[in-house]
Amino acid sequence: MNMERQGIIDIEFWRLMAAYFFVLVLLIIVRWRGIAREKQIIIATFRMTIQLVLAGYVLTYLFEYPNPLLTTLFLAAMSLFSIYTIFKSTGFPLSNKIKGVIALSMLCGPLFALLYFNSIVIHFKPWYEPRYFIPIAGMIVGNAMTGITLALKSLLDNLKGHRDKVEGALMLGAAPAKASKIYVDKAFDSAVLPTLNNMLGMGIIFLPGMMTGQMLSGISPLVAIEYQIAILLGILGSVSLTVILFIILGYRAFFNKHAQLDV
Repeated sequence: MNMERQGIIDIEFWRLMAAYFFVLVLLIIVRWRGIAREKQIIIATFRMTIQLVLAGYVLTYLFEYPNPLLTTLFLAAMSLFSIYTIFKSTGFPLSNKIKGVIALSMLCGPLFALLYFNSIVIHFKPWYEPRYFIPIAGMIVGNAMTGITLALKSLLDNLKGHRDKVEGALMLGAAPAKASKIYVDKAFDSAVLPTLNNMLGMGIIFLPGMMTGQMLSGISPLVAIEYQIAILLGILGSVSLTVILFIILGYRAFFNKHAQLDV
């Protein structure tokens, strides 16, 4: 009733279920094209539904009873799950050294960006206000996770694919940093490129999810744009800081103590 007064459309249950029609369409397409993705699509849909329903109940409680400890625990859980997701999504075994670098980067980069963004840009009080803190943390941590995943894949693929060039440079006396510099730089570039492309197409090709959600909930488009610009710049900073920290520390994990390529 309150939502109707605010002009917000409350989606009926059967209409929400009707949205799963698009999953059915995708399943038919992959089956028709012989693409073995059915299991992944079903698991992704199931996990998305369960995770969001649980998150809805948890966030409702956190919003009603703001608590710095609970907000911090939510951020910690978010960070740990993102690190676990990176480990699982790479598709190849990772050494303990590279896992440590990923964990360190995912803890330091997004945390710095989040604290700076919340205290300087948005400047809300108290600092743990979950209505602001948690959604912003989700966007910053999630995009940093994607950035590291892309950088890791690019770095490993390039070092493997250009092993002869890297080893040739090492044999000529180059240090690992110099021998791998071009591939380290490519890894950074591939990680930040999706964010830059989003910024290029923003407002013309598509409207971002956060801005769309705010407008659907009755917020003025001009206010939604303010938040969206700030969030995009925060995401850009988080991805940049996290990925540069990862590649500066991480490329060393692909060389042994004798400065030999070990991938």
